[in-house]
Amino acid sequence: MNLPTIIIGLLIAVAFILIIASEIKKKKNGKSSCACGCGGCAMADICHSKK
Repeated sequence: MNLPTIIIGLLIAVAFILIIASEIKKKKNGKSSCACGCGGCAMADICHSKK
């Protein structure tokens, strides 16, 4: 393997980890992971349990 391939692979891995961490943080804060909101979603009760 050459150095550019390793660097690009590491950048992609870091981006993937940051996305996953962001989604976990949203889930813990009770926020939706989709951009459209949950007002009309039939699965809203399952995704966001009542606290």
